Amino acid sequence: MKKILVPTDFSEQSENALKVAAQLARTYDCEIYMLHMLEMPLHKVDPLSSYNDLPEAVYFMKLAHKKFEALLDKDYLKDLVIHETVDFHDVFKGIYKACDKYNIDLVIMGSHGISGFKELLIGSNTEKVVRTSEVPVLVIKKEHKTFKVDHFVFASDFKEESKVPFLKALKFAELFETEVHLLMVVTANKFVTTVEAKERIQGFLDAVTPNFCSIHIYNDETIEKGIMNFSQSIEADLIGMSTHGRQGISHFFNSSISEDLVNHAKRPVITFKI
Repeated sequence: MKKILVPTDFSEQSENALKVAAQLARTYDCEIYMLHMLEMPLHKVDPLSSYNDLPEAVYFMKLAHKKFEALLDKDYLKDLVIHETVDFHDVFKGIYKACDKYNIDLVIMGSHGISGFKELLIGSNTEKVVRTSEVPVLVIKKEHKTFKVDHFVFASDFKEESKVPFLKALKFAELFETEVHLLMVVTANKFVTTVEAKERIQGFLDAVTPNFCSIHIYNDETIEKGIMNFSQSIEADLIGMSTHGRQGISHFFNSSISEDLVNHAKRPVITFKI
């Protein structure tokens, strides 16, 4: 991990994400790319002019750079390598382009906790970024003076297509030298016997033979509740899950569960694309 992208709207929530990014950057010698998107109304755009020629664009661009100057003066960012970018796109497209352009390894975003994304991500942008990002997305819910991951829950259906995000999750876990709790939630609607569930998870472990993983089968009313309740029971520091790109969450997760979990879980959530 060498490059971290932090989209910002200069809110308290996005600064919480930046503070976590700063801690990771300092520990793992990473560069931080800060991104602020200016979404100009289409009816104000002259088709013969670029965004940069519009008086409104110039004004908001200067305002954004002033906010960046104030933010970059914070003590917790001193001596870090930080790149600032202000661009004209919607949030989702801007993040996607930045990840591709700068070869980003991790996106860290702020959230309003149980009330969901409001300022930085609204409506479908939440789903698009979390579910379709090619790189892992870490969603931060509150300020972490010290971002520690001692207990990492990775929830999945542990079917064959989930092996790629599983390996990405293990690689991320190795950075923190954390204990990984591999979790399969069983519900009445998606019943799996304990024997079958353990065999599926063990099949993943046989391929990598890590010595820091434990297996958990948890019963609950819904998958979302099961993940949150289990994470609460072990006081997990981070919840991880796999996403299935434009087709939503594969089998184990559907699109509503992925978005609900990111919005409702009180703990940080990280997603890895299948």
